[in-house]
Amino acid sequence: VQLVESGGGLVQVGGSLRLSCAASGTTFSINEMGWYRQAPGEQRELVAAITSGGGSPNYADSVKGRFTITRDNAKNTMYLQMNSLKPEDTAVYYCNAVFRPGEGIRVDVWGKGTLVTVSS
Repeated sequence: VQLVESGGGLVQVGGSLRLSCAASGTTFSINEMGWYRQAPGEQRELVAAITSGGGSPNYADSVKGRFTITRDNAKNTMYLQMNSLKPEDTAVYYCNAVFRPGEGIRVDVWGKGTLVTVSS
C-alpha cells in the first residue's frame, strides 16, 4: 500500500484546510486509518483515527470539535477537515494505515507527510 497526502499549506489563525490521503495497492485489507502530526522538536502524535467502515472516529483532545476525519472507501481516500486552526496546529501531518494480518500483529504504513503552517 502507498499513501499520498495532499492539501497542506499556509493558513491564517481561524482558517480551514482539508487534507487528503489517497491510498493505492492492497487497500481492502486496511483495518484502520489515521492522521498523525509532528511539530518541530516534538514527538509524532495521533490526531484522529477511523475504522475500516468509516465509523468510530476518535480524536486527540486538542482537536475535538475542530477537526473531522472521514473516509471514502470507494475512492480509497481519507480526509481531515481542519477548522478554527491555531498556531499550535502547525506540524507535518502524516497519513497512517494499519494492517492486522494476525492476532497481536500490527503493521503500519506511512505517507511522506504534508506541512500545515498556521500563521498569526
